Amino acid sequence: MLCHIPAARRGPLVWLVPSLWTLALGLWGLSRQDSVWRDEAATWQVAGRSTGEIVDMLGNVDAVHGLYYLLMHGLFELFGASTTTLRLPSVLAVAVAAACVAVIGRRLAGFWAGLGGGMALGLLPAVQFYLQEGRPYALVAAGAGLSTLLLVSLLSEAPGPERRVWPRWTAYAVTVLVCALLNWLSLLVLPAHAVTLWWVRAGRRVWLRWAAYGACAVAGALPLVLFSRNQSDQVSWIPPLTWHMMIGPAILLALGGVCALADRPRADGPRAGRLSATAVGLPLLAVPQLGLIGISLVQPLFLDRYVLFSMLGLALLIGAGLGAAVRAARPLFPRGAGLLVPVAIGVSVLALLPVELDKRAPASRVDDVLAVAGEVARLGRPGDAVLFVPAARRDTALVSPGAFAGLADVALERGPVASATLKGEEADPARIREALLGQRRVLLVTDAAKVAKPSGAARDAAKAAVLKERFKVVEDRQVRGRRVTVYERR
Repeated sequence: MLCHIPAARRGPLVWLVPSLWTLALGLWGLSRQDSVWRDEAATWQVAGRSTGEIVDMLGNVDAVHGLYYLLMHGLFELFGASTTTLRLPSVLAVAVAAACVAVIGRRLAGFWAGLGGGMALGLLPAVQFYLQEGRPYALVAAGAGLSTLLLVSLLSEAPGPERRVWPRWTAYAVTVLVCALLNWLSLLVLPAHAVTLWWVRAGRRVWLRWAAYGACAVAGALPLVLFSRNQSDQVSWIPPLTWHMMIGPAILLALGGVCALADRPRADGPRAGRLSATAVGLPLLAVPQLGLIGISLVQPLFLDRYVLFSMLGLALLIGAGLGAAVRAARPLFPRGAGLLVPVAIGVSVLALLPVELDKRAPASRVDDVLAVAGEVARLGRPGDAVLFVPAARRDTALVSPGAFAGLADVALERGPVASATLKGEEADPARIREALLGQRRVLLVTDAAKVAKPSGAARDAAKAAVLKERFKVVEDRQVRGRRVTVYERR
């Protein structure tokens, strides 16, 4: 067992065990019963385009995810389109983040703090959700972990000449920049690191270096930030901030605060001037959460995935608390104190088992574009028309084009690739009505009743009006958040 391994041989284990543990959690149920939901469908269909087509699209929509789409395009070219290719980068990224947490925890609070924090990261419910998600948020978390590890390594040493530290500061700036190109809200890691510098009373030289290299990262990301602001209508669906939306962050901050207090036996109190797990973990948890809340007061942007990387701070604090518990138990149980961390992780796995199973089920997401494509393939006949309400539900056909073979998308004027958009451009309402009046059977793909929202688009109103006036429902199927309704002419 780990507690009986000599301290000199524990070095690699402190990061290797959490990495393998997180990798196992990520591979468990990776396909989610062969389901893909709407956000992942966007990644899937864009990654299948050529590099030039992706660049053209980014000029109109989703520029904020441009680097991620290009990365996934390369992976799809190399390994083919599948749920494994879609999600494995996120699994590997969280495994890297867990290793970073473990190394930071080991350096600041001891072996058991590092091991406990690294293993705790993959068990956090928010992390479990995005651990198996074909989106960039896990990659950002890995980058935040690496940049924080670099900062800790620089703060842990006595000040040295520039020639000795500039490679790590450069790596720090590059890592922050890459994270910002994946999601520019990750720049909130910089004020979190600034709080850590203030907490430990960093010297003037360290402050100047951090400011210079951090400014380079911000300058590199600034064109993307400014350009993506022109596409802000993409996030117009995010609701304004309300008090109940802050319950989650409040709970996380309270848990982090409790773990920080538990670190008192080693740190002799989380005090200024000392580099500790609390000095690194608490700002990394709190500042991005509070920063996103502040931004959301100006423009609604409050989604937990945008600051997923803050969970690294919580994991680090949990590890520090576990390490403190081991130290407190050692005088009473010198041989068994090290069992506290494995036992705590085991109990957490059992306690969170319902969450773990839920996150790996198709029902954990709002819909499943692959399941509804199967229903279309079963119900459709060659020559039938197909409609999508809203137009974004066309993602089903883009991810599974074979299921729509022989069906006529009568509302579509220009396809997604030709129009350099995610969902294509539809004809005006009059032309849609005219096209529908010439059909005998129509398949309508839309949201299931429990998740459907009213559409105010004139095109969607025209579709509904024609179907109601001239057609009758002959079959209706709802599966995993999507709905297929078959209409025939009266």
